[in-house]
Amino acid sequence: MRKITILVVLLTISLFIQGCSSTKSNSKNSENNILFDNIKKEFNISGELSTAVFSGGCFWCVEKDFEKIEGVVEVISGYTSNNSNDIQPTYEQVASGKTQFRESVLVIYNSSIISYTELVDYFLRHHDPTDEGGSFYDRGFQYSSAIYFKNLNEKNEALNVISFFEESQIYTKPIITSVEELVNFFIAENYHQDYYKKNPIRYSLYRRASGRDNHINTISSRIEKLEDS
Repeated sequence: MRKITILVVLLTISLFIQGCSSTKSNSKNSENNILFDNIKKEFNISGELSTAVFSGGCFWCVEKDFEKIEGVVEVISGYTSNNSNDIQPTYEQVASGKTQFRESVLVIYNSSIISYTELVDYFLRHHDPTDEGGSFYDRGFQYSSAIYFKNLNEKNEALNVISFFEESQIYTKPIITSVEELVNFFIAENYHQDYYKKNPIRYSLYRRASGRDNHINTISSRIEKLEDS
């Protein structure tokens, strides 16, 4: 991931997300299109791009997994809540479990290469959406599963994918992933961005111990058997 100036990008993304609600006026949407252009310039990104926000436990892991996908051009670790009055939290505050923030990622992607539905599908395969108490050995609301939608189409697409997973019995337990309107996204501290690249040994030890990859492999095998049957 490219180095970023956190303060500048935080301001532009926060303003952009505030304008994503369908209740905003056309002029506000136009203003936020300009702000999103500024984000693309900050990341040196070209082309028509879209955004999606997911919470699936440790954002180090979710960021790394989404960055593998063709069509995803940037993934940013951060914090999301459903309260428009919330202000930028610190990692210590979120990790303490005393806030209503979840660790989350902002996925910037090219929708002509990968669709929102495909991102949701990938997300559900790469964490445990049946875990009510957190994610693997990270416990608490701050590590719980959520999909944040910006409009009714995204909400319906997310719910349809979840229904497909449940009907297909890909998971043996109910999917508890919360589907919520995107209210805010605050960028996490710089040392969290691309953590798996900056601290590869520590990250690898953490990920292996968490059991995330064993879970992903189990689900992949189950999906293959279902598709073959």
